[in-house]
Amino acid sequence: MKKGIELYSRKEIEKIRRACQVVAEVLQAVAENIKPGITPWDIEMIAREETKKRGAKPAFLNYKPPFSNVRYPAATCISINEEVVHGLPKKDRVIEEGDLVSVDFGAIIDGYAGDSAITVAVGEIDADKKRLMEATKTALNRAVEMARAGNWLSDIVEAIHSTAEEYGVYPVLKYGGHGIGKKVHEEPFVPNNRKDLGKKNVKLRQGMVIAIEPMFSLGTEETVYDGDGWTVKTKDGSPAAHFEHTVAITKEGPLVLTEI
Repeated sequence: MKKGIELYSRKEIEKIRRACQVVAEVLQAVAENIKPGITPWDIEMIAREETKKRGAKPAFLNYKPPFSNVRYPAATCISINEEVVHGLPKKDRVIEEGDLVSVDFGAIIDGYAGDSAITVAVGEIDADKKRLMEATKTALNRAVEMARAGNWLSDIVEAIHSTAEEYGVYPVLKYGGHGIGKKVHEEPFVPNNRKDLGKKNVKLRQGMVIAIEPMFSLGTEETVYDGDGWTVKTKDGSPAAHFEHTVAITKEGPLVLTEI
């Protein structure tokens, strides 16, 4: 087994599932409130309140991820339209009809973490955005099916990248999923783009728990940082979508922990 990859027992997977259920319920509550006129900060406040009700802690709030030198200042990542991931929930932006709003959220309970992301269409969206959302959801479902003991990480990457090609959209470079369990981010990195796999292929084993999170854009695989130090945007300004599940690799096959 590759150094640094945790294998979790059934009992531990049940604890991860408990955190994942909190995540799924919070995202469901958030999605019901995403309408024209609401701000990302309003969504942030709903997520914090719903997490507190369930006796859990937001996983991202004040968390210092491996890829940053500073702590993240919010419980949610809210990325709108051309924003791909790690969008700061801002107070001065108003969500409008036709927007795509991605919400990435994690929770910790009893020392175990869960993580998931959804993209919500605000009212009516155009055909291209519908295709983008369908592609990203389909890629996630196909990738989950590949999360089986004996398969390889490359099988997951191929399921995601080939779906993007089928739908005529682009899997973004450098960003993807990750191992999860006692920490929010663990090994291995789970790329969305074939170019990011390199020689980092890993055989999938029973007991691994991974967050699989396709991020697609309509126009490019390349991204740039916003000026806030966190928000990642498509280089060409085209819309992006993001869906994520936490999945346990079990003897019986893939077990999606973030489904209600």
